[in-house]
Amino acid sequence: MARLANQPWLIAARRVIDALETVRPGCARFVGGCVRNALLGQPVADVDIATQLTPDLVEKACRNAGMSVHPTGIEHGTLTVVCDGLPYEITTLRRDVETDGRRATVSFTHDWAEDAERRDFRMNALYADSDGEIHDPTGGGLDDIAARRIVFVGDAETRIREDYLRILRFFRFQAWYGNAAPDPAGLAACGKLRAGLAGISVERIWMEMKKLLAAPQPLSSLEAMEHVGVLDQLFVDAKGLGLLAKLVGLERKRGFAPDPMLRFLALFWKDAATVREVTNHLKMSNEERNRLNWPTEDETPLWDAVTDAEVRAAVYRVGAQTVIDRATLEWASSGVDDWAGVIAVARAWERPTLPVDGADLLARGIAEGPAIGAAIRKLETVWIESDFTLGKDELLARL
Repeated sequence: MARLANQPWLIAARRVIDALETVRPGCARFVGGCVRNALLGQPVADVDIATQLTPDLVEKACRNAGMSVHPTGIEHGTLTVVCDGLPYEITTLRRDVETDGRRATVSFTHDWAEDAERRDFRMNALYADSDGEIHDPTGGGLDDIAARRIVFVGDAETRIREDYLRILRFFRFQAWYGNAAPDPAGLAACGKLRAGLAGISVERIWMEMKKLLAAPQPLSSLEAMEHVGVLDQLFVDAKGLGLLAKLVGLERKRGFAPDPMLRFLALFWKDAATVREVTNHLKMSNEERNRLNWPTEDETPLWDAVTDAEVRAAVYRVGAQTVIDRATLEWASSGVDDWAGVIAVARAWERPTLPVDGADLLARGIAEGPAIGAAIRKLETVWIESDFTLGKDELLARL
């Protein structure tokens, strides 16, 4: 029988399991991502616990042990318990009574196998008790871990119809954990049922896409998405994976960290109208919208042989991130390594503040109103052309 080695998260979480098992021994197990990642040698971020106890018994047991309890998903049997400052999601074993492709009506059960049958992938349906002993109710989870393959629990189409977001999760997990080609049955089901993604909230779709694009090597998974029509279902105006493939290659060659935002932009590069439409449709945050829209709309002159002074001028006008994003995508597209110098200057330079303000001009007799603004703009242009070397007195002398 497989067993998890003692790990810090496992040791810390035993106190929660112990509290639950004061009610019924053997009633609680770790489940899902913490077990999967521990077996794959990946970092464990969140620790989820499945239990045969109903939520009221979970709450009572944990409060008796001095832990705080929060009903974060009580309609699905989920409580968040905070123990020693760390949160744990504890969910009662359940089975689906009814699903509509987005949400499910559930009932509680004591059957571990029944709980496993409603999960998405076999590697996510692995349970571990407090001693680390692994339980594999589907009979395929451990094999999938060993082969690093993503296989739906039971019938792939059934699992997808329960929640169409599982289509994107299939490709995201393939990007992060898959070694071989995607499971044929799962891939075919994703392609067949891709229209169901239209009923999923755009916020959930964007969250999954960001996670997928953050994978070290997402290309094979994205190619599979493209092959079965899922990418086109989501982003009909995407320009294909050519520039994204070059960007991933540049990242790998130069040791750049994966940048999911820039990778996403590569799908629509130089199509400002589409980028604006897509960022609005996905209801991105203002910060995300600006990150994607500004480089696409910016027309500041920029080329691979630009001087350092011209780079500084561009950074002053549009910001370092916009210059870096434009330069990186141009570098990936052209293969010209001179863009590295542009990026280096943009990263290193700290944008200064114009040493002259309205009060200085008023003191020199400039009339209050539009004349102040016009004078400031003229002095700012002179200051930029000097490569930001002119001081306050020198600028005021130009009046």
